[in-house]
Amino acid sequence: MHGTRMALAMMLASPGFAMVFPPAHAQTAPAAALKVDTARIDAALKAMIADGRAAGTSALIWQDGREVYFGSAGMADREAKHPMLRDTIAQIYSMTKPVTGVALMQLWEAGKFRLDDPLAKYLPEYAAMRVYAGKDAAGQSRYVPAERPITVRDILRHTAGFAYGAGPTPAHDAYVAAEPLALTIPLAEASKRLAGVPLLYQPGTQWEYSIAVDVQAALVEKLSGQPFAAYVQTHIFEPLKMTETAWRQPDARLPRFAAMNVKKDGKLAQQAAAEAQMLNFRDHALTPGGFGLASTLDDYQRFARMLLNEGTLDGARILKPSTVRMMATDQLDPAIKERAWLPGKGHVGFGFDFAVRKGQPLTAQENRGATGEYFWDGMASTLFWVDPANRLTAVFFVQTIPYDGTLHRDFRAAVYGADYKGPPGD
Repeated sequence: MHGTRMALAMMLASPGFAMVFPPAHAQTAPAAALKVDTARIDAALKAMIADGRAAGTSALIWQDGREVYFGSAGMADREAKHPMLRDTIAQIYSMTKPVTGVALMQLWEAGKFRLDDPLAKYLPEYAAMRVYAGKDAAGQSRYVPAERPITVRDILRHTAGFAYGAGPTPAHDAYVAAEPLALTIPLAEASKRLAGVPLLYQPGTQWEYSIAVDVQAALVEKLSGQPFAAYVQTHIFEPLKMTETAWRQPDARLPRFAAMNVKKDGKLAQQAAAEAQMLNFRDHALTPGGFGLASTLDDYQRFARMLLNEGTLDGARILKPSTVRMMATDQLDPAIKERAWLPGKGHVGFGFDFAVRKGQPLTAQENRGATGEYFWDGMASTLFWVDPANRLTAVFFVQTIPYDGTLHRDFRAAVYGADYKGPPGD
């Protein structure tokens, strides 16, 4: 069982300085009001089941302060014959990351750190980082000192240089050997293990999806003096009345968990129940910032609505409006040309734990959406976004591994229409 847990942790860890100005385009009204076509969305969800890309799907959309769509199709657990319902609990994997970012930015608002402070000011293990610099003439790996410190801003925008699993370089090999996301260790130990791994590139020079959000969680613990999960529970989940979102779920909720489905040989195979529910972490030391939450549509929608309302929901203030706008602003300097697979998300940049849509879709194949939208997704193909231009939030649940971007393309086309372009941008 220990080996299985370690393997799962490694699987989960695999994928994906600019002046800050409020994104004025995020407040731009579209030329015509977007009307959500519920029948079109229903048909799209059912098609995902019919063509074998998903076992069960569900979605919840709010617009102009009210619910405009809820729908589901298929089964949460095919073996148990449990349908996908509104209160089904799904593993949201990297949709955990925006929650962690909000927690850290609360501490920024409290004056606990500055964005361009060296990370080592608070986590001293990062004081003397090395960077992998290729092979020498004899074929030996070369390492050079970091040219500048990793900053807090770097870990918020994935420009620190960290790895996130196996890869082609010795630095990736060192990451795998260090097991920084072993479920048996606490966040502080995870951070110390990671600090001993060489960086993939000089800080601030590239965008590379990474373990940085788990470092954010370790920083929340250090700055707040609370265990990370306890901080999030007290400062985010309780004020937002997110009563069923957690890293550790009670046994009474397990019958409502959606089973995980893994595509093998072109067909979805349902994981055994015990494997599908291992992420409850009830007996694990690690509470990661980058994955591990399970949630319901309604719970996560409350988080999304808080963001759309610029930090407030039902009288609870989570962040200041200016902070939410900063998180939803592209933070990548134009000089950062290497951006891994981020361009595959569309005409986007990256803010603090969100991808940020910078302009209209550039091709017919690109996902539909509105300029100023910000979003993120999860390894099991879950998705959420916040669309200020249309005053809309959407949460989409499915439990399909590997990540299937065609599900997002089809869901977005159903929400916006296949030809939607929205307001102009960059």
